[in-house]
This record gives sequence, C-alpha cells and structure tokens, in this order.
Amino acid sequence: MAEKKMKKIKAEAEVTKSAPGKVNVYDLKGEVAGERDLPIAFNTEVRPDVIHRAVVAIEANRRQPYGPKPYAGARHSVETWGKGRGVSRVQRIKGSSTAAQSPNNVGGRRAHPPKVEKDLGKKINKKELLLAKMSALSATGQTELVKARGHQFKEELTVPVVVKDDIETVKTTKEAVEMLESIGVYDDIVRAAEGKRVRAGRGKMRGRRYRMPRSILIVLSSECLGERSLRNLPGVDVATPSELNASMLAPGGDPGRLMVVSEKALETIGGWAR
Repeated sequence: MAEKKMKKIKAEAEVTKSAPGKVNVYDLKGEVAGERDLPIAFNTEVRPDVIHRAVVAIEANRRQPYGPKPYAGARHSVETWGKGRGVSRVQRIKGSSTAAQSPNNVGGRRAHPPKVEKDLGKKINKKELLLAKMSALSATGQTELVKARGHQFKEELTVPVVVKDDIETVKTTKEAVEMLESIGVYDDIVRAAEGKRVRAGRGKMRGRRYRMPRSILIVLSSECLGERSLRNLPGVDVATPSELNASMLAPGGDPGRLMVVSEKALETIGGWAR
C-alpha cells in the first residue's frame, strides 16, 4: 500500500532540471509586494522513497527507552508444591493455593519485557539524510503536491508562501491570525483544528489523548516575537532554517507541506547546498 502511494506521488512530482521559477512576495495584508526567484535548492528531484526512509530514522531516533521496574510482577513470596498433588507445578503464594509470579499467571512477571538497554534508533547515511531534506524542501514548492497532501489555501497563491520580514515582528496571536487570513492560508489551520480527534489505543491514557493534523510550517530567520505569536495555532510548527529536517518538511514521510517563509529565512535557505 505504501509503495503504491509513493509511486503515485512520484508520478505527480515531475520535476524539470530548469531553474525553480519565481514566487510572489506578500505583505501582511495579503497584497503582492513583489516577486523573487526561488533558490536552486528548490530544484532537487522529489524522492518520496528517500524522504520516507529519513523520516522513519528521525522518528526512531526520537524514541525514549522504556521498560518495567526490575521486580515488576515478581514481588510475591512464592513456593512450588512439586509433583504428585494432581495440580500444575506453578509457583504459588506461601500458605495459599493462589498461583502467582509466573508469566502465565495473573499479576505475574513478563517473560521477555521491553529492555531500556535496547537501541531503538535507526541509522541513515548523512548524504541520504541531506538529500531527503532537500527533496522535501523542493516538494513544498510544488502546488500539486501541497494540494495532494490536503492543505487548504487560496488558489492564486504561489508556494512556498513568501512573506515580507514584517512577519517576524508580529506581537500577538490575534494579529497573526488576521495576517494569515489576509494572505489566504488560515483555512488550513481551521482544517487542523477541526481534525482534532481522540487518539486510538493506550496513548490516550498516557498524556497523548488527542492527535491533530499538521497544518502550516512557518520558517523565520531567527527566534523572535513572531515565533511566540504563531507557535500555539492548531497544527502550526515554527522553525528557523537551521532547525528544518525531512520530518518537519514532510510529516509522516508525505512530501508537500504548506510552508510560509520570511524573505530573510528564504535567503538563508538559498545558501544550502547538496
């Protein structure tokens, strides 16, 4: 199923070897304030297979070791009756016939519990990781892939959505919402908020009760006021160019995330090289 999905995405992502092209630059009111060329980094071929492999490795390396207490399920005073009594030879609580502590008994220990010593990470080549990041970045500049990922935005917008550096000085979340509405990308945040669901499985009992779709990735040149005003919007991630990786640019390994980037941040990305 995953292979079919990757083939479909790759078929849609027919990238030419010419220059990446031009995009509009928008002001905070959503008006076109100019035009600029995309950096050559956006011309990398989209490789869904490499992106998926990198995202799996990144997520695996984020995992935290876990395991039970050393004596979990084994805190009983037990003995075995031996043979010849017409009952099974499981361990039983002293002075009682209640079976305990064995892996096949209620409340007993696990035979092979998860170990904290286990290495849960995955290895990936440095060049492969870099290619995945560049490939995922390139996908953010292809309207067809961004739409295929389910993002909602104004039809006439060019992607990635480049905004003047004033975005980095927005002080309040109220101002940030007004700005995103004016530009025409706020519908995607609404989509994420409405997609909030109770998580399936045990995670709902472990501090991860809800899961929410990812919406816009906002890239700013540095940590600033704009980050504080934008970071709590539903599904939004705010990052600097140095913090970007394949997982942020293509959550779940699906390329084509809707990205809003300041002019300064775009210049920094322009310095990336394979």
